[in-house]
Order: sequence, then structure tokens, then C-alpha cells
Amino acid sequence: MRLLSRFLAPLALMGLIYFLSDQPGLKSGLGVADLIGRKLIHAGTFGLLFVLWLRALRWRAPGWAAAIAFVYAISDEFHQHFIPDRVGSPIDVAIDTIGIALAWWLWRRETARRRLDPAALGGDEDGLRPVDGAELPVDVVQVGADGAGRERQL
Repeated sequence: MRLLSRFLAPLALMGLIYFLSDQPGLKSGLGVADLIGRKLIHAGTFGLLFVLWLRALRWRAPGWAAAIAFVYAISDEFHQHFIPDRVGSPIDVAIDTIGIALAWWLWRRETARRRLDPAALGGDEDGLRPVDGAELPVDVVQVGADGAGRERQL
């Protein structure tokens, strides 16, 4: 069940992307605003797909997550060649790739920031060792069975 919960979100998003790509003529007729809006949605959707695959892969394989999202972007544009009033475009693949790259960069930036924060260290997803309480610049409160907190010196 746990495996299913990890992979359900990226697969559901891939299904939604396929469904929307299968719709003929999604243009709103708003001209440049429509064009820019659709391209931003393209980049954001594939950035989100990268993050969902990264989460499914337990935050340990960003290259694989990016590769899956990138290959799906290519297959999405190929699929659009066969839909009336739709055009598959290498430019859209490039825009999707920019979304993937931006999401990867933001994830790396957040990961680096968390590694600099001693209170955030020790999480299993970081692949780091647990932090010794003496290394933390905070007071530690030990909670007893009755729920009462008792401060202790480290």
C-alpha cells in the first residue's frame, strides 16, 4: 500500500497530462496572454512532475526523476501530433525541460539550505547521520510519561 501511495501522484499527473493532450484545440482565443499562460503551465506541470517522481523515488534519484519527466514531455508532444488542432513541438519540450530544471534547482537549493540548518539535520531523506543533542544550539526538554516537560542539561 505504501508503494502505491508514493507512485500514485506522479502517475495521476501523467494521466491528467495525457487527458489534456488528447483534447483538440485547447486555445482560449486570448492571443499572447493565452500563449504565455499555456507555456507557464507547461513548465510548471513538468516541474511538478519532476518533484512528484523525486518524492516517489524517496528524494534520492533526481537524475532519474528528471529523465522520467523529460521522456514523458517528449512522448506528450509526439502524442499531440495525432490530435486534431494540436501540434507537437520541440519548443514545448524545451519549455517543459526548463520547468524540470527550475524545479531541480529549487530542490537542490532547499536541500542545501536545510543542510546548513543544524535543527534540520538527521532526517532519513537527507542521508545524514542523526545529530547529537550537544551539537544543537537549543534547549532540550525531556517529556515524561505524564506529559510534563522537564528541562535537562546536555
